[in-house]
Amino acid sequence: MQDSEFAGERHLMSFWQLVTLLVFSTGIVALSIDMMLPALPAIGADLGLVNENNRQWVITAFLVGFGVAQLIYGPLSDSWGRKPVLLGALALYIIATVFCLIAWNFEMLLLGRLLQGMSIAAARVIGTAIARDLTSGRRMAQVVSMAMMVFMAVPVIAPSLGQAILFVAPWRWIFVFLLVTASGLAIWLSIRLPETLHEEYRRKLDFMDSIRAYRESLRHRAMVGYTLSGAFFFGGLYGLLNSSEQIMAEHFGLGSVWTLAFAGMAACMAITNFVNSRLVMRLGQRRLSQGALIGFTVISLAHVALIVFASENLLIFMTLLTLAMMLMGLIAANFNALAMEPVGHVAGTASAAYGFGTGVIGAIIGAIIGQLYNDSTLPLIAGQTFTGFAAFAIVYVTERGELFGDGTDD
Repeated sequence: MQDSEFAGERHLMSFWQLVTLLVFSTGIVALSIDMMLPALPAIGADLGLVNENNRQWVITAFLVGFGVAQLIYGPLSDSWGRKPVLLGALALYIIATVFCLIAWNFEMLLLGRLLQGMSIAAARVIGTAIARDLTSGRRMAQVVSMAMMVFMAVPVIAPSLGQAILFVAPWRWIFVFLLVTASGLAIWLSIRLPETLHEEYRRKLDFMDSIRAYRESLRHRAMVGYTLSGAFFFGGLYGLLNSSEQIMAEHFGLGSVWTLAFAGMAACMAITNFVNSRLVMRLGQRRLSQGALIGFTVISLAHVALIVFASENLLIFMTLLTLAMMLMGLIAANFNALAMEPVGHVAGTASAAYGFGTGVIGAIIGAIIGQLYNDSTLPLIAGQTFTGFAAFAIVYVTERGELFGDGTDD
């Protein structure tokens, strides 16, 4: 498919414009999560937290709101169109960010973070729906993978950017940065984003119609299976986000330079997303994602054995965890595309269902893993091993035991 195939009387969007849209939409989500990581100790100290693990809720509150609200944006975007819903949600995000900026206690900050997640969830739902409006099969996996490459690349700079702000200003200035970024994105989208929803796919907005649309999206085995598998997969990733600062900065004693170690790992994940965007057209989503999932689980299990029966230092931890995270870059975009493939006629609602399942269940699993932190890396690595096994078991059942297939990708 050439760039011109994305253009037409209805859409007027090139291949690279579509990728840019997804890049910016997913990028602000990643910034909202990863810029907060180095600020957690300062937030805990400023707002009087006694239990250090409790500061992880700043991340979890955002992720829960991000997952739950996607159920709303799916039906809205399938009825009202992609552009007005996305711009309205960005306006709500700006308001929520102001709320976080002026929060006077930890509970109010968590409420603001919840609202931030609920509003910016539209970027993920509608971005995926727009990709499905214009593409399908391996081409969609390629487009989403290129966007995911940036989503994974943002953690390369976001924690360091947050840390840089902390060197010169209080933690609340991180929210000033997010406020300016969201405002700029809203202006750009209002000018450049066309409406991509086909008129014949618009659905009447009512409760029963939404229920029918969700029921339709959940009738498909691949949609349900890859959503549940993705939920466990993302649970392991969210567990890392929750405890990364405590493990790297405190357990391994890296202090403020832990963001550089995190950036190196995130850069490797971004590279594999780029590799996936190249390989998926030739090998298919199933071969890449299923093989990577097996590799991720094996590496995590070996890491657990090393912690329990031998010894671990920073170099070993970073090497094995980075290898496992690199394989995640071959999983996320492909799972998304595999789940969405049979539900193009209800793409917005199906995207919302996928985001809800992976977001909420993943956030809960990630919170459990994070709260188990005990000044050891074992809870994180054991948690990721469990999520890898669970994700693989669900994929195996979904594919009826026939792994690495290629016949239904397109």
